[in-house]
Amino acid sequence: MTFSTLWACAFAHAETPPNIIIILTDDQGYADISLNPAHPPEVFTPHMDALAREGVQFTQAYTSGNVCAPTRIGLMMGKYQQRVGIYRPGGRRYTLPLEVKIFPQFFKEAGYKTGAIGKWHLGVTPSHNPTQRGFDEFYGFMQLGAHDYFRLDDPRAPLYRNMDVIEDTGYLTNRLTEEAIDFISRHRRDPFFMYLAYNAVHSPQQAPEKDIGQFDTGSRDRDILMAMLKHLDQGVGDVVATLKDLDIWKNTLIFFLTDNGGASGMQAMNTPLRGWKGSHYEGGVRTPFIVSWPARFKGGRKISRPVISLDILPTALDAAGINTDEISAGDAFDGHSLMPVLAGETGVMRDNLFWSEGGQTGKWAVRSGDWKLVVHQSHKELYHLQSDIGERNNVAVSYPEKVAALTELYDEWLDHMAEPSPPGVSKRWEP
Repeated sequence: MTFSTLWACAFAHAETPPNIIIILTDDQGYADISLNPAHPPEVFTPHMDALAREGVQFTQAYTSGNVCAPTRIGLMMGKYQQRVGIYRPGGRRYTLPLEVKIFPQFFKEAGYKTGAIGKWHLGVTPSHNPTQRGFDEFYGFMQLGAHDYFRLDDPRAPLYRNMDVIEDTGYLTNRLTEEAIDFISRHRRDPFFMYLAYNAVHSPQQAPEKDIGQFDTGSRDRDILMAMLKHLDQGVGDVVATLKDLDIWKNTLIFFLTDNGGASGMQAMNTPLRGWKGSHYEGGVRTPFIVSWPARFKGGRKISRPVISLDILPTALDAAGINTDEISAGDAFDGHSLMPVLAGETGVMRDNLFWSEGGQTGKWAVRSGDWKLVVHQSHKELYHLQSDIGERNNVAVSYPEKVAALTELYDEWLDHMAEPSPPGVSKRWEP
């Protein structure tokens, strides 16, 4: 009997399925969280740090994309977004296909109450509204990747409650936290799945002036970012405090991560990594990643095995004992359940990870073991991450056989991915 089957049987006979929460931050720098030993002195995120102390921190965690929308599509599917032709963001045309079964649909079918709060960015038409994709409730915005933090009636990105455009006031980060607390409080007796997708600390650079004044980094832009981060961290703390106050903390499975690397334009810090949001260097795709479920596994641990955002859906389904036997082999997840390693079992999670922007830019990367190949058209760079996490020493010339092997791995993977949507651009770069 497999681990997943044993887990499902346990729930069927004795246990209450866990609540599931994903907390997704936006463009948060790898060093803009104080659990990172390399963080600058102005960074202080006590609530995120506390979540890591009570949970498990994965120290080699990645997102499936280097910018917002592709990563979110992959997370919702548990599969590489390239399987549905999404390689890069690009407005209305690059959306999550309606025929694909996504995260909330699995849980709604299993009797969970489902809520999406915050940034959607997966389609703007009514048929793409979260309430049409498996969520019972939605508060947030569908258009654009950014939103004004004070002007909540921004016509370019109106706020929605379910299917209706609404007017609201307040500081957006705080409003998302308030809506999350309300959702939790109303559904505390149900098993629930909540997708809390903050838009902080994405541009524009906006925070209450009194909070900006608490920082003195020598850069007003950096001071604003720190003030934005303060509200974001407090939101994480308020969500956790609500779960504890309602006595549902122990049986709540939380995933915390950011959607890609920190943005250079926002003065983010990704130390000790190289690169920023939009690149395939570690600074573009490596993320803080915390998993917490006090009722089922011991916290206060660090796990160094590579994981990816695609693993979240299979892990949550495994934890909840939701049967996925109807998924055909050809439609299987690319992500893997992390429950065995969280439970202390041994075993390698995976060998290879892939990233691709398709033929439009010719930018792609592959990680295999400790080796990583980063490619821009015909230019190839090879790094050994265990000894060079900052990707400073390109050893491609010294290891041509490794470059060839990783290129072959990528080509084989790309063979199984769809052509880009919309049509007209190849998935392969052609000189």
